[in-house]
Amino acid sequence: MIKFTEHLKCSILIFVSATIIFSMLAYVSVTPRPREQFFQIYVLGETKMAELYYPNNNPNIPPGPKVRWHLGATNFMGSAQYVVLKIKLSNSTIDPPNEKEKLSSPAAVLTEFHRVLINNETWQFPLTWRIDNIVKMGDYYHLSQLTINDQNVRPPLVYARNGYNYRIIIELWTLDPVDQHFIFGWRTGTERRAAWLQIWFNATLPKPS
Repeated sequence: MIKFTEHLKCSILIFVSATIIFSMLAYVSVTPRPREQFFQIYVLGETKMAELYYPNNNPNIPPGPKVRWHLGATNFMGSAQYVVLKIKLSNSTIDPPNEKEKLSSPAAVLTEFHRVLINNETWQFPLTWRIDNIVKMGDYYHLSQLTINDQNVRPPLVYARNGYNYRIIIELWTLDPVDQHFIFGWRTGTERRAAWLQIWFNATLPKPS
C-alpha cells in the first residue's frame, strides 16, 4: 500500500510538471514577440540608387550644377508618428550628432521637411540643391547662397579651408508623445534612439575664363 501511494504521488508530480511545461510552451508559441520599434532613414543619388551623389560623380562642386538626391524615412514604430527631417550645413570642425548622448549637431538648419507617417509607411522625396555663390576670404570659403528645392537659402557663416570638407547632415526628429516637443531621434519604451546621415563635398570656385 505504501509503495502504491508513493508511486501515485510520483505519477501526479510528473503529470503536474508536464502540464506546467506544456502550458509554458503553448504560451510562448501563441504569444507574439514584442517587435522592435525604430525608424530607418536613407539618402540615394540622382538615379534613386546608392550612387551618383554628385554632378558627374565628382565631389568637387562649383556654383551652378544641381545636386539631386532622394531622401527617405520608414516608420517601424507600430503607430503613426510625426517625423521631421532636418537638413544642416556643416564642416569638419562643427560637431556631428552625438548618438550616445542623443544630442543633435549644433550646425544650423538649412531647411526641414515634415510628414506624419503611418506604421510601415516609407516617405521618399527629392532633395535638389545647388551652390549659387561662394565668397572667398583668404584661404577660407563661405557658401553665401544656396537653392534648395527651388527655394533661395542664405546659409549661416560656415567656413571651410579652400572649400574642402563641407558636409550636409540629415537628422531625424520626432514629436515626443510624452512632452509634445520635437526631439532628436525617438523614444521606444524607456530608451531613446537616434538616426542621422551625412554626405561630404568640396566647394570649388568657377574656373577663370
